[in-house]
Amino acid sequence: MGDKIWLPFPVLLLAALPPVLLPGAAGFTPSLDSDFTFTLPAGQKECFYQPMPLKASLEIEYQVLDGAGLDIDFHLASPEGRTLVFEQRKSDGVHTVETEVGDYMFCFDNTFSTISEKVIFFELILDNMGEQEQEQEDWKKYISGTDMLDMKLEDILDPTINTVFSEDMQLRMHLGIHQQYQVQTKQKWSYPNSA
Repeated sequence: MGDKIWLPFPVLLLAALPPVLLPGAAGFTPSLDSDFTFTLPAGQKECFYQPMPLKASLEIEYQVLDGAGLDIDFHLASPEGRTLVFEQRKSDGVHTVETEVGDYMFCFDNTFSTISEKVIFFELILDNMGEQEQEQEDWKKYISGTDMLDMKLEDILDPTINTVFSEDMQLRMHLGIHQQYQVQTKQKWSYPNSA
């Protein structure tokens, strides 16, 4: 319970890679975002730590997905330990802060509950990360083989692949209906052997 959970950028970004900038969007920096879902047992508190550079933007969005009351206590603290946000018994929240250099701590607290565990979803959106964004791009060059996902989100959203999947699904559905019709037709005309 007293262990710190660090969320370094490479780990954070395995789940969601930043979108590619469009040619007309020069001047805008992509945001780095990741989301997590975890179960928090009754009577427990879980804290996470996110290192941030100066003058970046840290947005945390959370929602209680399951558990009695669908509520949780939420605490966000600056690197100096100053409380930035403290909410009690909330089912969801969105908070954005302009950062200073250091580790930001955010905690989900279920110590008020003696029986019900909570399933919590949270998303971190990191903007204006400066050199961190370039480091993330450099880091991706060293991943290969089984470490890379077989299909990236961009590939899934590619219209060409969606069209192929759609046509394949239509063909499978057609064949499945045709085969089902043949089986039903054969069953209609099959008679049990008479003795």
